[in-house]
Amino acid sequence: MKLVVAICGASGVGYGIELLKALKEAKIETHLVLSEWAEKLIEEETNYKLAEVKKLADKCHGYKDMAAAISSSSFSIDGMIVCPATVKTVSEIANAHSGNLISRAADNMLKTRKKLVVCIRETPLSGPCLENLAKIAKYGGIVMPLSPGFYHKPKSIKDLEAFIIGKIQDIFSIKNNKFKRWE
Repeated sequence: MKLVVAICGASGVGYGIELLKALKEAKIETHLVLSEWAEKLIEEETNYKLAEVKKLADKCHGYKDMAAAISSSSFSIDGMIVCPATVKTVSEIANAHSGNLISRAADNMLKTRKKLVVCIRETPLSGPCLENLAKIAKYGGIVMPLSPGFYHKPKSIKDLEAFIIGKIQDIFSIKNNKFKRWE
């Protein structure tokens, strides 16, 4: 399996990093795109260096590299996860504004009917943002707010992140034990 992972500049970049780690552990080939703000937030919100995050992916693509393989719908890929997604990126995806590699690759997922998971982190959400999220769902994307459950009694931020990462892996039928399942 090959997946695109896009990390945008919303607070919560740790979700994207933990996702990359989990996919690497599951031996899933990943193509990483970091927005310019994601690169800044990695330094601000985490203890990771940018180079360390990039090493978690099999291939890294520049945010503005429209010649990257993943910019073409003819590139063989199984799906894409945007985690976390900003309101700006949600708008770009919902309205087919493919002026950067994240929104372009996401548009490819929608037009080829491949799985696109958009993990919005913002709160509260405006009416226009809700409309854009509804558009993404209408066009075949999966909208997944970064809202972890609490029935598994999380004790740390890592537990909250693991819940979300496990749910993302479930969407792609990647076996995992990231969280205690409802019984």
